[in-house]
Amino acid sequence: MLDQIRTPEDLRKLPEQDMRQVADELRAETIDAVSVTGGHLGAGLGVVELTVAIHRVFDTPRDRLIWDVGHQAYPHKILTGRRDRIRTLRKGGGLSGFTKRSESEYDPFGAAHSSTSISAALGMAVARDLSSGRNNVIAVIGDGSMSAGMAYEAMNNAGARKERLVVILNDNDMSIAPPVGAMSAYLARLASGRYVSIRETVKQIASHLPRGLYERAKKAEEFGRGFVTGGTLFEEMGFYYVGPIDGHNLDHLLPVLKNVRDMQTGPVLVHVVTQKGKGYAPAEASADKYHGVNKFDVITGAQVKPKANAPAYTRVFAESLVKEAARDDKIVAVTAAMPSGTGLDIFGKAFPRRTFDVGIAEQHAVTFAAGLATEGYKPFCAIYSTFLQRGYDQVCHDVDLQKLPVRFAMDRAGLVGADGPTHAGAFDLAYLGCLPNMAIMAAADEAELVHMVATAAAYDEGPIAFRYPRGEGVGVEMPERGEILEIGKGRIMREGSKVAIFSLGTRLAEALLAAEDLTARGFSTTVADARFAKPIDRAMLRRLAANHEVLITVEEGAMGGFGAHVLQLLADDGLLDRGLKVRTMTLPDAYQDHDSPEKMYAAAGLDAKGIVAKALAALGDEKGAARVMIA
Repeated sequence: MLDQIRTPEDLRKLPEQDMRQVADELRAETIDAVSVTGGHLGAGLGVVELTVAIHRVFDTPRDRLIWDVGHQAYPHKILTGRRDRIRTLRKGGGLSGFTKRSESEYDPFGAAHSSTSISAALGMAVARDLSSGRNNVIAVIGDGSMSAGMAYEAMNNAGARKERLVVILNDNDMSIAPPVGAMSAYLARLASGRYVSIRETVKQIASHLPRGLYERAKKAEEFGRGFVTGGTLFEEMGFYYVGPIDGHNLDHLLPVLKNVRDMQTGPVLVHVVTQKGKGYAPAEASADKYHGVNKFDVITGAQVKPKANAPAYTRVFAESLVKEAARDDKIVAVTAAMPSGTGLDIFGKAFPRRTFDVGIAEQHAVTFAAGLATEGYKPFCAIYSTFLQRGYDQVCHDVDLQKLPVRFAMDRAGLVGADGPTHAGAFDLAYLGCLPNMAIMAAADEAELVHMVATAAAYDEGPIAFRYPRGEGVGVEMPERGEILEIGKGRIMREGSKVAIFSLGTRLAEALLAAEDLTARGFSTTVADARFAKPIDRAMLRRLAANHEVLITVEEGAMGGFGAHVLQLLADDGLLDRGLKVRTMTLPDAYQDHDSPEKMYAAAGLDAKGIVAKALAALGDEKGAARVMIA
């Protein structure tokens, strides 16, 4: 049956009774594809029937369909003309793991960060009405994403405007980690009741009563609604609430969505209850582990684990923090719905009372940590670099301005490979480096990360951040305990006299390889590990500038970061007036599409070959530089 479907238009031509078979085949295709590519599995399996029902009922792409985050969009991609490429997911040159506007007209809005769908959908609905359009706009958002304030800001605006808009709340009672707070309990109470149908019946009866009795009945109905469902949040925000309905029962989904499609009312919220990993036993049994998967065996569910040559940076951070916390009971940890992704699940097992998962709410996480810091605690706020962007005003105003000692552990710094530009930690050096009170460290290897955790724990002068990449370390010997680094002091890794490479972060290994190559070519090369992006080791920088013909900075970040700070210090000290040739090597001024990290860094010129070529060009050997790059 799936072979007959190239686009949703083909789906809509099939008899409705065939939709069950389509869903079953779509689920099998999704499982088989992800077993080859790896990626996000559980969320997609949970919305197979919902995906079929939406594309069956609504006229996509004329009707706009926005998937929040995009983890669950693989079945959507299969149904929208991309089945022949679905086994290229997350591979270089292949399909994105998220929705992407440039990839398909069926992806009207790009995603990957959570809780944006309702805002985008409302914007599209307003634009439709301004243009006198008649199409529908549908946003699908998970219960985990509903823990973010942005979703409520959008709902509040939508309810006030009364635009015709459909929001489908996909309640699987599990985002990446169990949703926390009042919203989880509220949805659970909604899902356990069947009050909505009773309410509508009562309304119909009450509408025929005399006015005085009707008003009293209305008040009783409102009281009963609050008593039975635990609140009227969605309706109080101006949405017509429908549900909860079984998100795997097409006999329920299809008629409800048809009714919603044909309603000429304002915003509608359809509450759909689903099961993450539905239809694949290993994913159903362990939804958290099957949220994101490596390649796996379809029969057994066993995932192919990459060979480990060194510990993962995330685990090194977590285990180092546990050791520091064992010695200091003021150390606490904060995560924004990513305990396993940041390693804080390890910390949480050791210190459950000192671990705080605040949900998908990075803004709140930052200011919550600031509050802890005001009372003498030492909060480690562990948030992916790309997600910390969401709390930037709070970092500026609530932490840095007040010089509060919040420790920011920024995982996934630099390029992240298969997750692509939406998850790349490209900008933190630039957006944190401009803050007056912020200290910033970047680990060159896993041993350095241990030292930086210890340094952050001991630092009480103000906020401090340290960044480290996704994946494994480089295989260095690990210290038993972290050493407290002197703030703003780098280290010389090898001495030379002609070229100086000033490296920040894990490009150090490539810088050392480049130095060997340059030295073999007759250009004696120094390599320094900055350790600190702010404050920069000014004495070391002066020495590098004074004693070398060429100075190259290397960083895993966008322009405006470490290299820009180096240039400003050199200019301020007059060190550019003496003929020093300075080159800064950053990530390109572009969003790089997903590929393996190695290929992405090579494309960015931030590997050993790229560094050698940059040095040769600075030395005047343009032909030699070109030969290096094509070798």
